[in-house]
Amino acid sequence: MIPPIANDFVAGETPESALTHVDGVNDRGVAAILNLLGEHYEDRPPADADADAYVELAAAIADRGSDACISVKPSQIGLGVGDSVFRENLARIVDAADCFVWIDMEDHETTDVTLDAFERHARETDGRVGVCVQANLKRTRDDLERLADVPGKVRLVKGAYDESAEIAYKKKARVDESYRDLLSFMFREFDDGVAVGSHDPAMIDLARELHDEHGTPYEVQMLMGVRERAQFDLAEDVEVYQYVPYGSKWFSYFYRRIRERKSNALFALRAIVGR
Repeated sequence: MIPPIANDFVAGETPESALTHVDGVNDRGVAAILNLLGEHYEDRPPADADADAYVELAAAIADRGSDACISVKPSQIGLGVGDSVFRENLARIVDAADCFVWIDMEDHETTDVTLDAFERHARETDGRVGVCVQANLKRTRDDLERLADVPGKVRLVKGAYDESAEIAYKKKARVDESYRDLLSFMFREFDDGVAVGSHDPAMIDLARELHDEHGTPYEVQMLMGVRERAQFDLAEDVEVYQYVPYGSKWFSYFYRRIRERKSNALFALRAIVGR
């Protein structure tokens, strides 16, 4: 059972609890991206099991009529076992899902295989697959130039992995500068829409300005438990998706959220003292 301290960030341990949470945010105009927690499997059985779970989750979304899609991590569905296992399980999920499928980005060692998989499935499904790219990586501008004509959506985030200075920008100001530059490029060059993965009000304001200038469709994506009031307010003017994790492997995810931001720790403190 997930303790109250983590409830702000994780939507329970079961698909039903996650879909119940989705019902609540849907009622307030926010769509959802559902993620079953799990990653870095080195053996095939758990990777296959999570792929099976995603197939079942996609069916449940369709049956319920939820305004939701799914997001998978390559290392969760077999990349650590072998490229072929990842490709096989991803194909199985994409083929079975009636909803949109996002492929999350992990550390830099997974970037090439992840982008290759996205491009292949995005073309095969005429854009029913999306991928995440990270503004802190120095290679991302080249990656976006490659992806500009690929159908499907691309989510731009600042990047949470601790990469070396050889391949990544380390200072916050430089990452912010990169995010602004890449977001501007995407609004100029992408036709199928831009996914703004950020809680930063300055970046969200910039996206609105770029949309007004270029007319490119866009959406804002934020994590469950982070600036939720802003999510509901934004949904009055732009499409907003909440990234909703769930599952029994909640502890490591919750711990990362607390380490990432002091404001997240304050959320947890309010939970401890009864808000």
